[in-house]
Amino acid sequence: MNSKFSRRDFLKLSGLTLSGLAFSPFVPGFTDFDDSFVIRIATKEIPVRKAPTDDSPIQLSWYRDELVHVYEQVTAKDPEWNPVWYRVWGGYVHRGRLHRVKTIYQTPLSSIKEGERLVTEVTVPYTTPYRFSKAYGWQPMSPPLYYGSVHWIDKVEEGPAMADYKGAWYRIYDELDSNVTYYVPAIHMRIFPPEYLTPISPDVPYEQKRIEVNLSTQMLYAYEYGSTVFQTNISSGVPGDPTGGTGIPTTTPAGEFSILDKVPAKHMGYSYFGEQTTGNILADVDNYVLPGVPWTSFFTRQGHAFHGTYWHENFGTPMSHGCINMRSDESNWLFRWAWPVHKDTAAATRGLGTIVEIHY
Repeated sequence: MNSKFSRRDFLKLSGLTLSGLAFSPFVPGFTDFDDSFVIRIATKEIPVRKAPTDDSPIQLSWYRDELVHVYEQVTAKDPEWNPVWYRVWGGYVHRGRLHRVKTIYQTPLSSIKEGERLVTEVTVPYTTPYRFSKAYGWQPMSPPLYYGSVHWIDKVEEGPAMADYKGAWYRIYDELDSNVTYYVPAIHMRIFPPEYLTPISPDVPYEQKRIEVNLSTQMLYAYEYGSTVFQTNISSGVPGDPTGGTGIPTTTPAGEFSILDKVPAKHMGYSYFGEQTTGNILADVDNYVLPGVPWTSFFTRQGHAFHGTYWHENFGTPMSHGCINMRSDESNWLFRWAWPVHKDTAAATRGLGTIVEIHY
């Protein structure tokens, strides 16, 4: 089999969108595709510009969930907080609303102990979840689960009959949609090793840890005994209500808080099965069904939280509905470092939490 793709093959491949996922959880031919640097379009539309600047002419557009090969990463002058652009077919795209992905197939488990749940992450660009009902049989669900999203699994079962996959499927435990089970191909899910839940510096007393967020500079700092042990840029809430008058403020609140709950895998936004808002709609102004938000640490009862982000790479400027968006590996660090100490197999942990100070 020829292991290289022609330009025509690539354009056919990169043109696959969610409509194609209704028939298969796989991207056809992906085992032959060079995914050394591939991005997923993580918003409705991204313009491809002639040069790496926002005032350059638009050559063409890419659309949500299309996969695009990156030829080169370049650093431009703008925007100041994130001047990285990618050279792709047709020109340049800014990385702000892009999602770097890979395809890494996993070896499935043969079984999971009764009553046990395991934390996993998606390791393909996207995978379609399926649900089963006696009336309709197996049905695909939308949106898919995306690369880097984190999910609980609790059972290994047979799934729908697929022409391109006949292996095991994992049953997803989704706390927002826990009354309806759904499944994904097991080869698309990596089981996290224990160190991803191992506490960091648990011997440091509760009162000697503190988190600070500066909304003016979009920076987060973590302190032990008054000294900085971690810092990074983040994306806080977009000031005001950019959603068109929903009445839900999107500004991240300033003040003193504390970590209230820690959830390794959180379904935010609306349910798959109806527009209920119990899942927290503060994560992202551009998405309303967000299953598998990684390493979530809530600090208000209204749903504001620190959490990982798989739908943009635009840190350093406000992007959310009010939450503090972080890179997923950094949110995992904060999740493990902050009090309360998370219990390994718990879907959520509540307790005396680390102080959070948010200011301008």
